Amino acid sequence: MSSELGLRERKKQQTRQTISDIASGLFLKRGFDNVTVAEVAEAAGVSAKTVFNYFPRKEDLFLDRFPEAAELITRAIRERPEGEEPLAALRRLQRDLMRANHPFGTFTDGYRFFWQVVIDSPSLQARARERAAELEGLLGSLLAEATGSSQDDPWSRVAAAMIVSAYRTVYVTTVDRVMAGEPAQKVVRDHTALLERAFDCLERALALPDGGYLSPACSSGPEDGSSSSRTT
Repeated sequence: MSSELGLRERKKQQTRQTISDIASGLFLKRGFDNVTVAEVAEAAGVSAKTVFNYFPRKEDLFLDRFPEAAELITRAIRERPEGEEPLAALRRLQRDLMRANHPFGTFTDGYRFFWQVVIDSPSLQARARERAAELEGLLGSLLAEATGSSQDDPWSRVAAAMIVSAYRTVYVTTVDRVMAGEPAQKVVRDHTALLERAFDCLERALALPDGGYLSPACSSGPEDGSSSSRTT
């Protein structure tokens, strides 16, 4: 039974990837707003209903890696070694992605074509912002879980916002340089260095006097006489 489920899941993943690949090819060739879901379905040999079963929104056909990002972040934090801080787990994840030349960890000259499609489509830009906000919410929940805080803990949300903002700023800075025509090889080196600096800054910003990070103590308020600030 388990093998049948595994085969079924693999087929679903293959179908999803095929639809996304075909859609991306059409978007790259003609522009996102000039291609309909019906045309994607016809090219993929499936119905429009099937397309929407895999991708609730048209924009998700092109921005199809966000679910993978959510899964990677979740596993990095939940499966981190005992004693490793969540922020350290995220840094390790990013380094692993870079070493593996994963799309989340590197840039190539071909990325210009992908990002040009996004730049030319306001709806894709809006969806990318929505997805980033979703990842921020997920990260806030994971940080609260990792530190034993409540899910509505404001400090976990603040920490998540800082982490996502830092990563997004570094990423957009690199994209701007790629789009300006700078060689990808040089851009990747600088991107790596800037991300490391960003993580260093996050560690200092989120650090506690005892050397820990993202501790439940960070969320304690002035009413109990404690403070989350660090004296320099």
